[in-house]
Amino acid sequence: MELIFLGTGAGVPSKERNVSSVALTLLQELNNIWLFDCGEATQHQILRTSIKPRKINKIFITHLHGDHIYGLPGLLSSRSFQAGDELLTVYGPEGIEEFILTSLRISGTHLTYPLNIVEVTEGEILDEDKFTVHAKQLDHAIQSFGYRVVEKDKPGELLVHKLKEIGIKPGPIYREIKENEMINTIDGIQLYQKDLIGPSKKGRVITILGDTRMQKEHIPFVKNSDVLIHEATFMHDKVDLARDYYHSTNTQAAALAAEGGVKQLILTHVSSRYQQEDDPSILSEAREIFQATYLAKDFFEFKIDNHN
Repeated sequence: MELIFLGTGAGVPSKERNVSSVALTLLQELNNIWLFDCGEATQHQILRTSIKPRKINKIFITHLHGDHIYGLPGLLSSRSFQAGDELLTVYGPEGIEEFILTSLRISGTHLTYPLNIVEVTEGEILDEDKFTVHAKQLDHAIQSFGYRVVEKDKPGELLVHKLKEIGIKPGPIYREIKENEMINTIDGIQLYQKDLIGPSKKGRVITILGDTRMQKEHIPFVKNSDVLIHEATFMHDKVDLARDYYHSTNTQAAALAAEGGVKQLILTHVSSRYQQEDDPSILSEAREIFQATYLAKDFFEFKIDNHN
């Protein structure tokens, strides 16, 4: 499980930062990639990574401002020419369906794969075999959502040494123990799964917030995330400007991370008013409040460690 930041700028592209998009690679877990937002030129950014568009099967749009959606029609179209034939589902606020279907219709675009569009509301929006996703409405100039991706806990490992101690040799019976609460051996011995399986492995949690003012109400939503991705459009001295434009500062994001007990914070969505030489200041201000903070740049990759 890895994050690849394809665009980390706010509003308009700059020479250093493209507009918003981040990929969550789940190749080992699902053999798929999930995309969060798809600003202009996202598919160009993808060309500079190892990401295969045909592997993208879910796209989560936080809100409908152009710097988060203008790359979507092009990516959807190009996927048809890149051996993409499996279902792709786009999640987003009300209006995302009209935007996509209108773009495809007017441009005469015909997709070679099935497309599903889900307009989300607050609450659980996805529950699959290995993951759930919850959405929360944020505080922005237009409807904007955050997404909390929760990996389901994994079963513990089979305690092979215990099985060997009681004379159970490797074979099909090991799988039976993993799949059943209790089994009877051919010798009439009852084996209970709870005695022969180690503790379950806690699933990872990634919370990705769209554009928003920082609010105390967001604390429960981000709580205990392994990684929180939060916008940092402005630095601390522009707190009034951030509020006026429904955005957050780097220090506000850090405060939320600290209060929410998250493990790691990644700042993104940085205003084009800031140049590369401002990056150390943006980061150091946030780290004064929350030490485990990172500042994303385009093509920044971040591996999310598995729980052991």
